[in-house]
Amino acid sequence: METTKTQNFMLFTLGKWYEESNKNLKEPLEVCISKKIFIELVMNAGIAEKHERALYKNIESLEKKKLIGYDNKKLVLTKKGKVLFGRLDKDVMPYIKLYDKLKISCPTSYLKRVQTFLCSK
Repeated sequence: METTKTQNFMLFTLGKWYEESNKNLKEPLEVCISKKIFIELVMNAGIAEKHERALYKNIESLEKKKLIGYDNKKLVLTKKGKVLFGRLDKDVMPYIKLYDKLKISCPTSYLKRVQTFLCSK
């Protein structure tokens, strides 16, 4: 089943949120999020530049494709959703790691010598 870029983005956001939020917790504890709070998170963090109703529709489309579900009013990734999230994570993480690495230290610090040129515009 094909998903749009927006659906992939929303699924990736939810999966990463769960991954990062639960990183420091031990079994059986876990953090959970409701649909309303997740949409607030996306809007307040500036992750997506859509209106609230459009975000609800994106979540509903993920639900129809059985990529996310509900467990006692909390959003959860289904088995199918976890598989897609895993693929998205595998595709995106090399770019994120590169960006983080370049952001942490000066990109030229990885080289012995750097050639510079005077550019004329």
